[in-house]
Amino acid sequence: MQKKDLSLLILIIVVGAVVAFINPRFLLVGNLSNTANQVGMFGVFSIAEAFVIITGGIELSVGSVIALLGVLFIDLIVNRGVNWMAASALIIAAGLVIGAVHGALVTKMRIQPFVVTLCGLLIYRGVARYYTEDATAGFGFGDSFPTLEWLTAGRTDVFGFPLPHTVVAIVVVAFVAWIVLHRSVFGRYLYAVGKNEEAARYSGISSDRVIVSSYIVCGGLTALAAILIAMYTRSISPAVHGSFYELYAIAAAVLGGCSLRGGEGSILGVVLGTILLQVLQNLVNLLGIPSSLNFAVMGTVILIGVLADQYLVQRRQRAATAKGRLQAGAIAGAPADRAPAE
Repeated sequence: MQKKDLSLLILIIVVGAVVAFINPRFLLVGNLSNTANQVGMFGVFSIAEAFVIITGGIELSVGSVIALLGVLFIDLIVNRGVNWMAASALIIAAGLVIGAVHGALVTKMRIQPFVVTLCGLLIYRGVARYYTEDATAGFGFGDSFPTLEWLTAGRTDVFGFPLPHTVVAIVVVAFVAWIVLHRSVFGRYLYAVGKNEEAARYSGISSDRVIVSSYIVCGGLTALAAILIAMYTRSISPAVHGSFYELYAIAAAVLGGCSLRGGEGSILGVVLGTILLQVLQNLVNLLGIPSSLNFAVMGTVILIGVLADQYLVQRRQRAATAKGRLQAGAIAGAPADRAPAE
């Protein structure tokens, strides 16, 4: 565990203790189970966002993609009669395609990631609203998919605690993502491209391929999150479903140690960042603070994360400069080699 991750874990424990002291209902089994469920769903697409941020990019269309793919998923299994396994495969494939398109536009057309994904945010939201004619998509009376509902929105009793299956999903996703990022060549390539794309290219790394791959991974994980959230909410209003989810994802990634400059970040940190955000969200609800302030909390969290990152960067730069001066001084003050005696 890195120092950043350990500090974040301590912060979560402190905030959780404060919340529990202010309102003991925080420790109720039902409340903890619901919070864990939120962590599971939000954690999946936060990890997705982290893959792109590590390469120095940004993905702003996460919420709109979740709305569009959620609408399509419900339509496939409810209205089109498609088997839920086939429908899930189609939705995840659609997410992979969306990611590939974004990556191609960034690398081949040389369009800024901010512009590409901002356009995606608008396009996918508009398509979702047009597809449903701005109506709510959901399950009709009597529609039931027991296996799918149990897998995505069910809970299993573990020592008296109703463990949401979304927690199992985030554990599996986080474990695989951790191996990919921290124990594979591809992960090292992601960090190298994020640190310095030009240097990575000169060292023989296909930076374009790495960047496209990061967007593909992001699209696939976002599609998985869309399925989990659709089954949890059971109805989708395309005008608002998934709104500002990209903010949650970026905030979790930044809190988890991902630098918006690229080249930094850890999966454990992103998961811890998601937990902290959901604990803060729970604090807002338990204290009766107006829900309209949620976005203010998110904005404040992102700002604090960016300021902390800026401070750490400047501190490392000062340390490196001081070390360089000491080394230069040591070299300048070193005695010259004596000439051999004749």
